[in-house]
Amino acid sequence: MRVLVTGGAGYIGSHTLLELMAQGHEVCVVDNYCNASPEVLVRIRSLSNGTLVDHIGDVRDSVKLDDIMDGFQPEAVIHFAGLKAVGESQERPLHYYDINVSGTLCLLRAMDRIGCRKIVFSSSATVYGVPKYLPYDEAHPTNPTSVYGRSKLMVEQILTDWTAAQDDTTAVLLRYFNPVGAHASGQIGEDPSDIPNNLMPYIAQVAIGKRDALTVFGDDYDTADGTGLRDYIHVVDLARAHVAALGYADKATGARAFNVGTGQSYSVLDMVAAFERTSGKTIPTKVAARRDGDIAAMQADATRAKHELKWVTEHNLDDMTSSTWVWQSGNPNGYKS
Repeated sequence: MRVLVTGGAGYIGSHTLLELMAQGHEVCVVDNYCNASPEVLVRIRSLSNGTLVDHIGDVRDSVKLDDIMDGFQPEAVIHFAGLKAVGESQERPLHYYDINVSGTLCLLRAMDRIGCRKIVFSSSATVYGVPKYLPYDEAHPTNPTSVYGRSKLMVEQILTDWTAAQDDTTAVLLRYFNPVGAHASGQIGEDPSDIPNNLMPYIAQVAIGKRDALTVFGDDYDTADGTGLRDYIHVVDLARAHVAALGYADKATGARAFNVGTGQSYSVLDMVAAFERTSGKTIPTKVAARRDGDIAAMQADATRAKHELKWVTEHNLDDMTSSTWVWQSGNPNGYKS
């Protein structure tokens, strides 16, 4: 299948490219590199002999997008391009709505112009908000607590309406939990351009001495150790979920949401202890106030993905932390190393 991947040079996108090419898909990447490095694709090509073409472009640039669509003629799109920091979204709401929502509208118009009818969307478990029960299943009410989460939910609704209006279209909405880890090669991994917003890259940067201590945002949640509980999923398992979603989209129509997680939650301090165990490094911590938009706990019920996508996770917590350390220790400055 010919697959256009927006934001394909990013953390999750890059791992997905390898999985797509391993399965024989032809891939075209569109990325503006605002949160990624061109070095990513150099490494992807060295790890795979699959078909990969790439373009520098923004999904909000309709002229550029039309040119790419006309040239590549994708049969499906995997849409990663967007912003993802909860805290930043509260400070820059219009920026988040512009990129995450307006960018998707431009993409769908470009797809419509060439008759591309299948899309896999990078959504988020933040669409659920404060849990009414755990684990979340896909029937759980949606009530996001952050601008980021609301932007993802808006796109889900747009895609649902898009498929409802055209009975030959498919939108697979993958609600991610917390991706961590890196490729087994140690050649690609998470490389934040500034202070990490996510837990694992922050821990890894403390481990290599780039930062003095891990800031724990809140130790007074109603959890066993007072720190937030999250369902962490290895990025390779998440990447493979996208390949499974393409297979599903090839046979189904309409919009369908799927939780993509392990069903197991770990606290911040659990993750610190696991990283210390697999890396042999000590991670100093300091406590700060809770971040606006964060919740105490989240956990996935991924039964639907297991039954309908035929997908399950294969990596455990030690795989997540050890692969992160292999990536970070071998690339102390990320892709600038």
